[in-house]
Amino acid sequence: MLTGGGIAFTLALLCAAVMGLAIQRGGTCTVAAVEDLLAGGEQRRLLAIVEASLWVGVGLLVVRELIGPMALPVGYALNGGTLAGAALLGAGALVNGACVFGAIARLGSGQWAYCATPLGFYAGCLSLGRLFAPPSPQALAGDSPILAAPVWLVWALAAAVVLRVAWHLRRRGTQAWSAHTATAVIGLSFLALVLLGGAWAYTDVLADLARGMAQSLGERLALALAVLSGATASGWLGRRWQPTRPTAAAVLRCFCGGLLMGWGSLLIPGGNDGLVLLGMPLLWPYAWASFAVMCLVIGLGLWASARHASASAHR
Repeated sequence: MLTGGGIAFTLALLCAAVMGLAIQRGGTCTVAAVEDLLAGGEQRRLLAIVEASLWVGVGLLVVRELIGPMALPVGYALNGGTLAGAALLGAGALVNGACVFGAIARLGSGQWAYCATPLGFYAGCLSLGRLFAPPSPQALAGDSPILAAPVWLVWALAAAVVLRVAWHLRRRGTQAWSAHTATAVIGLSFLALVLLGGAWAYTDVLADLARGMAQSLGERLALALAVLSGATASGWLGRRWQPTRPTAAAVLRCFCGGLLMGWGSLLIPGGNDGLVLLGMPLLWPYAWASFAVMCLVIGLGLWASARHASASAHR
């Protein structure tokens, strides 16, 4: 990881701030994406999240060809603990009203109750082992499947990404901050962060803080604050800044949602941001399965809530 100071760290902070701006402006929350899918069959947000993961994967391959091998996260075995963690992650996002991306956007809009989400996440990471004593996730030996891609496939995929971007810009014209635009910016910003200082996810900072792992903690906390600062600046400039006084019920809901997401992230392991920006781009099966289960749990919860509201209205 980067050490404090220097041009590289300044650029990393800038990239993290741009990521926060995109999270705020793009509406890339997984809960919102699943809600759109259920409400009217709108798939753009969900597909944009998946596409951003693929773009990051292609970017990592291109970097490997141009610069050489880099240190990347290991994969983990797909088992019952993984699926249970994914279910908890989805349930936590549902209770919270937003995934970890969405929580940043809500905070950047002045919804102060979401300050309890990272506190709950930290409490979940701190308490899981003491309450349940789960088995440690089993790391897999060997490199990511994507790193076995031949050179010709790497450049073919890179060309496909360029064509996709050109098609999107031509189709959308000057329309800013569509779901695809925002997720593309998130993916590119994250890729730049990988080049500048290594793989990074802001929920990992909370998990490592709970474990007492202080390596490069100051720099990683600064990057997390840069993400939040970018989201806040974007909310202010985009006139989304509407400070909302939190109620006790809202704070409790956000804390419990963060708590569940913290438990789930350790069981998988990985939070929503880590799965989308790290595990899925590297084509680790546990990450794709976890994201699918998370979306399924969110979808079932939203469907059940809608059915309950409809039945109550007809009484």
